[in-house]
Order: sequence, then C-alpha cells, then structure tokens
Amino acid sequence: MLRPVGVLVVLLCLRSIPARAEPRTSLRFVGELGFLDVLSHSLRQGRDGTLFRYTEDGGQDNLYTFVRLSAELTLGKRHTVGFLVQPLLFDTDVVLRRDVRIDALTFPEGTPLNVRYSFPFYRASYLFDLLGVSEDELAVGVSLQLRNANFVFTSADGTLRRATRDVGPVPLLKVRGKWALSERWWLGLEADGSYAPTALINGDDNSDTTGALLDASVRGGIRVTPQLEAFLNLRYLGGGARGVSDDNDDEFGDGFTSNWISTATVSLGFSYRMAVTD
Repeated sequence: MLRPVGVLVVLLCLRSIPARAEPRTSLRFVGELGFLDVLSHSLRQGRDGTLFRYTEDGGQDNLYTFVRLSAELTLGKRHTVGFLVQPLLFDTDVVLRRDVRIDALTFPEGTPLNVRYSFPFYRASYLFDLLGVSEDELAVGVSLQLRNANFVFTSADGTLRRATRDVGPVPLLKVRGKWALSERWWLGLEADGSYAPTALINGDDNSDTTGALLDASVRGGIRVTPQLEAFLNLRYLGGGARGVSDDNDDEFGDGFTSNWISTATVSLGFSYRMAVTD
C-alpha cells in the first residue's frame, strides 16, 4: 500500500509545479556611442582620376564620433527581425599638397579644399536562433542594407566642385552569438558581410562592378537589471566598390568609381528589452 501512496504523492507534487511559460515576444532597443578611427580610405573618380587617399590627402586622420541605433523584435526566442540606422559623415578642410583629378576636373596643388564623405546606411535583418535558450544565442540570418553615398569636393572659393551620389541595396549574410560567463556577465559577437564579384549580387545593373562589406564586432557586457544591459564594443567596419555605375547622370567623367574604406570603432552600448506579450 505504501508504494501506490508514494506514487500518488509524487504525481500530486508534480501537478502543483507551474508549467514553464511559453517564450514571450519582446522588443529591444540598442544604442552605441563612441569614437571611430579611419584605418585606410581611398577614392578614385574617373579612370584617369587621382587615387585620393583620405587619411593623407583629405584630413581623415582624426577621431570621429560614432553613433549607432537599432531596434529588434523577437518572436518566441528563435525569430528576430531588426532595423539599424548607422550615420557616417566626415567633413574635413585641407590644403592640397599635389594636383588632384576628380571626374575630369583637376584641383591644383595648394587649393584650399572642403571635403565631404557621407555614407550613412540603413539595414533590415532577420535572424534564426539555433539554440533557442534565453541565456545563450547562436543565430544565423540575412540582412538587406541600403547605402546612401554622397562624396563632395569643393574649393574654398566655390569655383571648383565635383559631387557624386549613389543609392542602392546591398544583400548581406549575418551571424550573431552571445554566451553567458556568469549570472550577470556575458560575451558576444556579431557580423554582417558579403563579397559581390558580380552586379547581380551587389545590386548594380553594370556587370563590371565589384563590392564588399564587413561589419564585425566583439563585445563584453553586464546585465544591470533583467531589462537593461550595458556593454563595451570593438568593431571593424569596412568595404567599398569598384566599377562603372549606370546611375551616373553627370556630364563630367566616365562614371568609374573605386571607393574602399576600413575603420575601427570603440563604443559603449546600452540595450533595453521590454515584453510585448507574455
């Protein structure tokens, strides 16, 4: 008689334990603030143009403010969709130490020059978490980035100017991981990247176009509250393109562009997660 009674007691105890709640839908907001260092940066506009090195010729040898904002919606802990806004703007003033030719226009040595390099982008992403647990993450997915480039060279007196604009999609592969070191501390990594040797992949109508991009970071963080986290982030952001754009509607130059940039950033980030549904 004791054995059936014991089994009954165990079953009653198990019934008294509340069932584990289903994963809830959550919304997370992430912001980063820090500084950016241009490691290398070159631009050639026109096949007969000068290879313009921004760090030596264009005054990009300072540190720049780095800001990044994103929002993510997670469904059932495995599916995440996100949207990222990344400003990227360098305004510099230099005096040219050599002749520089941009899109069939020569800026003579000694010209005071205003240089603007604007390359903000917007990125939508989807991730699938292979682990599906709250503590750790190993997710793979895809991103679609929209570039919005604007390169301007203007002499200080306004008599000489060349400007180039370019808008287009950039498909990327994405991976992200996060591992708990303790109840509060964690390590993470994230990377978006692509190499596009053909126009079909990189979103240009011209077959003689090559593009690449890598946005990769490692970070370490602390869970301040169940909703709030803080982290230190080290990031490499680089890429570019080489080819002739069919979007070139300027009567100057032949439309050829070669633009490659490599940067490193150090930033302090915060993320806040809020429940949407239980």
